[in-house]
Amino acid sequence: MQSLLRNRKALTGLVIIAFIVIVAVAAPLLTQYDPAARTGRPHQPPSLDHVLGTTRIGQDVFARLIYGARTSLAVGFGAGLLITIAGTALGIIAGYRGGKTDEIISFFTNMVLVVPNLPLLLVLAAFIGQARPVVIALILGATSWAWGARVTRAETLSVKHKDFVKSAEMMGEPQWRIMTFEIFPNVISIVGINFIGSVIFAIITEATLEFLGLGDPRAISWGTMLYNAQKASALSVGAWWDILTPCFALALLGIGMSLLNFAVDEIANPRLRTGNHLKRWSLLVRSGEGRL
Repeated sequence: MQSLLRNRKALTGLVIIAFIVIVAVAAPLLTQYDPAARTGRPHQPPSLDHVLGTTRIGQDVFARLIYGARTSLAVGFGAGLLITIAGTALGIIAGYRGGKTDEIISFFTNMVLVVPNLPLLLVLAAFIGQARPVVIALILGATSWAWGARVTRAETLSVKHKDFVKSAEMMGEPQWRIMTFEIFPNVISIVGINFIGSVIFAIITEATLEFLGLGDPRAISWGTMLYNAQKASALSVGAWWDILTPCFALALLGIGMSLLNFAVDEIANPRLRTGNHLKRWSLLVRSGEGRL
């Protein structure tokens, strides 16, 4: 945790994510408007009464933005958690047990990896019809675990030959305990990267599905905001605030999660920690030029 707080990228990403989470949790305290109710004129520009304007049917955009953050964050973190748990568990089991277990898990992993993810999600969402955010999170969790399982398996294969794992086996520790308390802590960096990447993927995919009209139009999320703005031809009529607001929110959250992802990757991979080395090299070059 101290390494994350000392990393500028991680600190910036955490501040952005914390800000969005706090705004989502405190939504009832930040606005007096019901996000689903008509509170103003159609496509009313930003004003003191409506900070971010209104939608085509007069709904307050700011209220929909902060309440929609709850849904988008819930889908993102919920699906990311499902993807990470499934991928981590299957990857560790396949890598440690090997043999037939590894072959069976690898078969299903390869099968899921071969199938294009987004087209599969589009077909499933279209088959279900107006999928609710919870259903979208479950679909994402069931179809997006394979990459995490593959990476975790590869890391487990290198960890299981370490001395502390062999010592635990010689002491007669059960396999579940070795996988949980010996191997899992040593692949935690991979798990963290997998979780952050899965959250980003889930939030963007959920917004994409809802923008295409495959989500529940009654749900309040950033994806449905984009869908409703597109249906109302917001850009064509000059209501830029209606469509740019959720776009900016998605971009800001994506930047925060990506910065955190880069930071975790740098901490987990020492070869990426070039910042301090570059500064030292620059100082050495300058001191050498000064002597000359």
